[in-house]
Amino acid sequence: MKLSRRLFLHLTAGAAALPGVSRMARAQAYPTRPIRWIVGFPPGGGADTVARIMGPWLSERLGQQVIIENRPGASTNIAAQAVVNSPPDGYTLFFYGASTLVNTSIFQNLPFDVKRDIAPVSGLVAYPMMLVAHPSVPAKTIAELIAHAKAHPGKVTMASFGTGSASHLAGELFKMMAGINMVHVPYRGGAPMVTDLIAGQVQVGFDVMVTSLPHVRTGALRALGVAGNDRFDMLPDVPTIAETVPGYEARTWAGVGVPKGTPPEIIARLNHEINAGLANPTIKSRLAEVGTIPMIFTAAEFGAYIATESEKWARVVKFASIKLE
Repeated sequence: MKLSRRLFLHLTAGAAALPGVSRMARAQAYPTRPIRWIVGFPPGGGADTVARIMGPWLSERLGQQVIIENRPGASTNIAAQAVVNSPPDGYTLFFYGASTLVNTSIFQNLPFDVKRDIAPVSGLVAYPMMLVAHPSVPAKTIAELIAHAKAHPGKVTMASFGTGSASHLAGELFKMMAGINMVHVPYRGGAPMVTDLIAGQVQVGFDVMVTSLPHVRTGALRALGVAGNDRFDMLPDVPTIAETVPGYEARTWAGVGVPKGTPPEIIARLNHEINAGLANPTIKSRLAEVGTIPMIFTAAEFGAYIATESEKWARVVKFASIKLE
């Protein structure tokens, strides 16, 4: 049977359009089952708090349950490996934080590279950081802490929520710029770090507002300085560290990633719903209450931001000579 030229061209055009139609149908159908959101920190910390604010929003918008799965350990490398090993189908999300990115400069033998193996989806929040101390520490200001550390070199303990974490690097940058020596004590997340700070097991630490702000308000911890360029609205009387150490600035951030190879239509859908949440007045208010700032990016913009941050913190890692196997 011979086909007319018109019919042949019609069928050929239809066949060529099938991949696009298939991708569109897949994006429209997604998701059809629950989604895992893997967080590389324990419950109760800054990462977990933000994920549990955003999780219900995503569940409602996507029509499927978003399950927060905490996988702490190895400076978030355990969580990152779990995501890298997952199918690129949009059903495994990664809580992509600054600590994970810094690991690419610190760990020598990682079986993956997050910059290569995890695709950026969207920003989430910026976490203003601050230097907090147990009330027993004989310093109420940054200047007094520097003087105390210089008078007792190697005697002041400085906690962080993990070796190579943003908290650790903020501390190393402070030590470098202030010309002091403090002993680094790493923890497996912000929540256990704050527990020991409150108990007086360690003396000072760099932490995100999310976990420390409630304890500063009750007096269980003392805020010595804010690590950003500006004072924090909720703590107007606490000066920035830069007011004593000119040029000092450190903050951490978080976004969402998925395994490399996830269809771009699914990434676009996730980006749209996450950004809608970050712009929602109720969600914005809840994020502000825990001391975070929404960070709205396209997937491409988040990728560019990751590249810039990688270069910045790689320089600090090199200066501090932080290397792990």
